[in-house]
Amino acid sequence: MEPHPARPTNPRSRRGRGFGAGILASILFLTAALVGQAGAEPGAAAPGAGASRRVDLYTPTFSHPTRITNPLFPISRLRQVIQLGHEGDEKLRHEITLLPETKSIRWNGQRLEVLVSQFVAYGDGRILETAVDYFAQDDRGAVWYFGEKVDNFVDGRLDNHDGTWLAGRDGPPGMIMPASPRVGDVYRPENIPGLVFEEVTVKKVDQTVQGPRGTVRGALVIQERLMDGTLEDKVFAPGYGEFLASVPVDDELVEVAVASPTDVVGTTVPKPLWLLSSGARRTFDEATDKRWTDLSAEVRRLNRAWDSYQSGPVPPLLEAQMNDALAALAEAVAARKVADVEQAAIDVAHAAYDLQMQYRDPAGVDRHRIKVWKRQLSVDVEAKDAAGARSDLVIIEAIDERSERADGDDDRDDD
Repeated sequence: MEPHPARPTNPRSRRGRGFGAGILASILFLTAALVGQAGAEPGAAAPGAGASRRVDLYTPTFSHPTRITNPLFPISRLRQVIQLGHEGDEKLRHEITLLPETKSIRWNGQRLEVLVSQFVAYGDGRILETAVDYFAQDDRGAVWYFGEKVDNFVDGRLDNHDGTWLAGRDGPPGMIMPASPRVGDVYRPENIPGLVFEEVTVKKVDQTVQGPRGTVRGALVIQERLMDGTLEDKVFAPGYGEFLASVPVDDELVEVAVASPTDVVGTTVPKPLWLLSSGARRTFDEATDKRWTDLSAEVRRLNRAWDSYQSGPVPPLLEAQMNDALAALAEAVAARKVADVEQAAIDVAHAAYDLQMQYRDPAGVDRHRIKVWKRQLSVDVEAKDAAGARSDLVIIEAIDERSERADGDDDRDDD
């Protein structure tokens, strides 16, 4: 699987799907399917782990499919999750947003309504993937994955739809979280021969992890085997769902930076965070006019605002993100490089809005993110960066789509 929280709750590293496992992996998996009937309907035997360890070998029933109460996959509760990380030197960012809608899917002779979430993946600020994912909870309390619709991008252009599948059309749904996972449990979130495959083994239960706002108890540690044989380590935590995903062999790590409403601490944005977002906008405008004296003063004001906000607890990954953005801004202003100042100001604004998710409706934050991405678009157009501009447009469209669907009306100005 990959990250979402439902993704609001299920963050996932997009290996073995969106970016494809390759022809060799498909051949290997199809061979396994011919030998052991991989990808059969729930209840059928399948290769890999012994049937005695599989906990997904039954046909689930769904009386209330959208009523998802599983604490390790709380997608019906989470509005939006931001995950940050890296793959080698590339910065990764995932945004997982629960959409205010359901999808009707016909499977096993019945028509089910399932929850829908949007997943957006970035690499160094460029679009990598957008997807919508479908989830439902069965009558035993297990959560099942009913498929995803994937768009993969290269240089801002739609490249393929690899990883797309739909339960009922292409094969069975896959269990993504058992009702009560135990060490040694094995289950398959995806199990369609030649198309998608993921097999999970539970390694540890009832673990304690450090979350954005402190200790989180009751976490689950799993290892996931993908279609190409890659092993991915993941942690799921109550209130977050997929909490961390790591592929050590590729130096890849993504973890939750902030989740709404799990990490919401109030309904009023602290003044320092308003000063950071509005100051970032003024800095961008002043860079265009090369007002270096004003810019130096603005950098000092931004740092004072940040120092003031840091007097209280701050989610660690968001703190590091803002520290990096402000350091880059100070360096760019000192060097009097207009393009670098504009980019750093954009990064400060993004970091400020991520922090504001602790206080604001995600839809309202998204509407401000769109304004920041429009500034990014102007920068990339000015630099004649066609790939960057195409990527910006895709991102603006994706954020606009989810914010327009949401019923939140928090659209307060930064002034």
